[in-house]
Amino acid sequence: MAEAHPVGFQWVMEAKARGAKVIHIDPRFSRTSAMADMFVPVRAGADIAFVGGLINYVLTHEKYFHEYVLNYTNASVILSEDYAGAEDLDGVFSGLDREHKVYDPWTWRYEGFEPEPAGGARGTEEDEDIRVHEAARGEAHGSGGAAAHHIPQTDETLQHPRCVFQVLKRHFSRYTPEMVARIAGVPEDVFSKVCELITENSGRDRTTAFVYSVGWTQHTVGVQYIRTAAILQALLGNIGRPGGGILALRGHASIQGSTDIPTLFDLLPGYLPMPFATTGPDLDSYVQAEKVTKGFWANTREYTVSLLKAWWGDAATADNDFCYDYLPRLTGSHSTYETVRAQIEGTCKGYFVFGQNPAVGSADARMQRFGLANLDWLVVRDFVLIESATFWQNGPEIETGEMRTEDIGTEVFFLPAAAHTEKDGSFTNTQRMLQWHHTAVEPAGDARSDLWFAYHLGRRLREKLAASDSEMDRPLLDLTWNYPVKGELAEPDADAVLAEVNGWDADGKPLSAYTQLKADGSTACGCWIYCGVRAGGVNQAMRRKPGQEQSWVAPEWGWAWPANRRIIYNRASADPDGKPWSERKAYVWWDPEQKKWTGHDVPDFIPDRPPDYRPSEDATGVAAISGIDPFIMQADGKAWLFAPAGLVDGPLPAHYEPQESPLQNALYGQQHNPVRQIVKSKENPLQPSGNEAGAEVFPFVATTYRLTEHHTAGGMSRFLPYLAELQPAMFCEVSPELAAERGLEHLGWATIITARSAIEARVLVTRRMTPLMVGGRTLHQIGLPYHWGQNGLTTGDAANELAHLSLDPNVHIQEVKALAVDIQPGRRPRGRALRALVHAYQDRAGITEKTGTEA
Repeated sequence: MAEAHPVGFQWVMEAKARGAKVIHIDPRFSRTSAMADMFVPVRAGADIAFVGGLINYVLTHEKYFHEYVLNYTNASVILSEDYAGAEDLDGVFSGLDREHKVYDPWTWRYEGFEPEPAGGARGTEEDEDIRVHEAARGEAHGSGGAAAHHIPQTDETLQHPRCVFQVLKRHFSRYTPEMVARIAGVPEDVFSKVCELITENSGRDRTTAFVYSVGWTQHTVGVQYIRTAAILQALLGNIGRPGGGILALRGHASIQGSTDIPTLFDLLPGYLPMPFATTGPDLDSYVQAEKVTKGFWANTREYTVSLLKAWWGDAATADNDFCYDYLPRLTGSHSTYETVRAQIEGTCKGYFVFGQNPAVGSADARMQRFGLANLDWLVVRDFVLIESATFWQNGPEIETGEMRTEDIGTEVFFLPAAAHTEKDGSFTNTQRMLQWHHTAVEPAGDARSDLWFAYHLGRRLREKLAASDSEMDRPLLDLTWNYPVKGELAEPDADAVLAEVNGWDADGKPLSAYTQLKADGSTACGCWIYCGVRAGGVNQAMRRKPGQEQSWVAPEWGWAWPANRRIIYNRASADPDGKPWSERKAYVWWDPEQKKWTGHDVPDFIPDRPPDYRPSEDATGVAAISGIDPFIMQADGKAWLFAPAGLVDGPLPAHYEPQESPLQNALYGQQHNPVRQIVKSKENPLQPSGNEAGAEVFPFVATTYRLTEHHTAGGMSRFLPYLAELQPAMFCEVSPELAAERGLEHLGWATIITARSAIEARVLVTRRMTPLMVGGRTLHQIGLPYHWGQNGLTTGDAANELAHLSLDPNVHIQEVKALAVDIQPGRRPRGRALRALVHAYQDRAGITEKTGTEA
C-alpha cells in the first residue's frame, strides 16, 4: 500500500500514530513492511489457507462476536440436506459437473426453499445453461442472491448440524496452524501472534480492517480470497462499523467508477445485469429473471426503466418496453481474453484500446499481440505511442521472426488522448466517493479527452445514419445525444453528463435519491446508485469543505454513493435494539423520540423503520426488510457466511493451488479450482502442476507487483525522464539463497522462463524475498515488477510475457500473482533462439494441449 497507494497510506500512518497496529502480509518485504508493526512473509497463492486458518482460530477459540453473528449473519440458517461440502467431497462441493466445469447451485439452497435458477438460466437447454455459467451470472447482484429465502428455517442455538454455523466449523476445521505453516509457509508462532492481534482488536469496543489489492484479486480463486476475508470480518463483527470493513485498493484513481458505470461486458450501470440471450424477449422477462423478492434489489424494474429513459429519452415508452429491445444480449463470456481469442480466430475484426496497453499490460502478452496483428483495424488512444500502437513495428515477434511488418494487415489509428489535468470529470475512489476534477490546461495539439472522442464519434455516426429507415439503426438514432459543448474544441460538458447520470423527474427536476425512481417511465437516471450526486442541481462531487470545519465523517467532502453514505450497511454499527455496540464505536443509532435512525453518517437503512419491526410472511421488496436486517441489498438481509447463490465456484472458499504450482494441494485431493476458466489456444500452453511429471521443470514461484515510480503498464511513466531515471530497468528480486543456488549475480542478468515465453531482467539480490519452508522443503519466490515494454526512455521485457490465461470464473480476471517459473543466469536468447528455448522447456515438461486443463 505504501508503494502503490502512497497518498492513501498516510491515513494508515496517522492511525498507527494513534495506537493502531499495522500487520503486513505479503510475499515481499516492501515500504509497507518497513512501516508496519509486523511483517508476515507468505507464499503467493496461499491466502485462503492463511485467512481460513484465522477463521478456524476464531471458531475454535470462540472469539466470534456472538450477538452480531446470530442476528446479522445467516449463521443460524439451516441448509438443505442435499448439500455436501469440500470436507465430504475431497475439495469440491455438491453440484459439480466435471465435464463442463460448472456447478449447479441447487444443493446449496436453504432448507425448505425451492429457488428458481439464477438470472438468465431459466428454461434453457444444457449448452445454453453452460454459457450462462461461463458468463458468471452469479456476480450480477454482487451477492444479492436470487436463491435465498427471506424467511428461512433457523436454529438460534447454532447447534443444528446443517445450520450454516456448524457447516462453517466443519469446513474450516482442517485449516489448522500446522496446515497454515505447511501451505502458506508461515510459522505457527507467527501465525498465532496474528490471530491474537486481530481477535483482541475486534468486538463491541474495537474493530479491525482488512486492506487488499490485486495481490488478492488476480488469481483463479480471487473472488473467494475476498469472500474468505468477508467471512472472517462478519464473524468478528467488523462489517458496517467504523474502523472495520474490507477495503479494496483499486488499480488507479477511478477503477471503482469504471465498475460502477462499467467497462465490464456483463454489467449495466449500477451493477444491473446485462441481459442474456436466453433471459426472455421483453423487460418483464428480464425483471422476473434478475430481481429478488426482498430488499432494494426488488426494485430492479425501477432502476432499469430509469436507465433506459436516460439513454433513449422520449423514444422509450411503455408501449415499446422502454426500448429494452435495444440492449445487446450476452451469449457467453465476452471478457477481454475471449475477445483476444476471437481476434486470433478472425471473428473480431476491429478493436478500440482506451486506457490500457494489452501488448504488454495484459496476461500472456504474446497472445495479445497475435490478436492485434489479426485485426482489420485498431484504434489506440493514449498520451504516447505505447506498445499496443507499435507492435507491428517493434514487437518481440518481429525480432523472433514470427511476424513480419509487411504481413500484418491491421490498420492502426493512433489518436492522442488528453490527461486528467486537461479535462473536467470525476474520480470515484475505493470509498465509493466521487471527487470532481477541473481542467487545468487545454489539451495540446490533436489531444482530446475520451469524452470528446466518444461524443463526437457518436455524433458523426448519427449524422451518417440520419436518413436511414432501418430498424437496426434505431438504437443509435434514438439515443439522447444532445450534450452541450464548450470552447474551441467543442468539448462536451462533463457536468451535463453527470446530470444525466444523476437523473431527473418528468418535469426535468434533478432527483435527490434513488428511492425516487419509478417504473412507469416518469424518471430517468443513468446510474441508480449515483442518484443524488447532483441533488438540488448542484454538483455534490465538487464539494471541498475542510475537515476542521465539519464532522469527523467529513460528509461535505465530495459525495459517496449511495446517498452520500460513507460506510455502507451501517445499521450493523448498532445492536439489534438500535443502540450503539459501544460509545467508542457509536456511528448510527435509533432515536426512539424522533422515531428515526440518526447518527454521524447517513443511516443505510429505511429511515423510520424501528428495530422491533418484523415483516409479515407475504411481505416483499423493502417492506420485507426487518428491523434487524442491516444488509439491505441481500436477499435475506443478512451477511452471508455461506453463499447459497451469487458465486459460480462454491458457497464457501476452499484452498486450491494456483493453475501452475510447484506444490501439491495439501488440504484436498482437488488440486485446482475445478471450474476455473481456461482460454484454450495454442498461444496459451499450460504447465504441469504439483506432483505431475514435468512440474519440477518450473520449481519457483514468481509474483508480480508495481513500483511507486511507475504506473501500471508504464505508458504514463516510462516516457517521463524523472521516473525513468528513478527506476531505470526491469529487474527481478531474488533472495541471496536463490542467487547462490542458481549462480545469479547482483546487478547482473537473469532469464525467467515459463511455457509461454522467457524474459530477461536485471538481478536484485535482496533479503526482501524470504525463502519459505513449505510442504517440507524450501520454496523460493521471485518478485517481478510489470511496468516494462519496448517503448519509452526505459525499456525492458514485460513480466506479462510469462503469464497464462487461466481465469477466475466469477469475474474473468487473470492469475498473475502466483506463477511457476524457472530462472537461469544470463540474458535471454535473441531471435528464433528465444522460441527454441521456450519449446525446449515445453518438451522437458511434457506439455501437450491437454496439460493443465483438467477439472
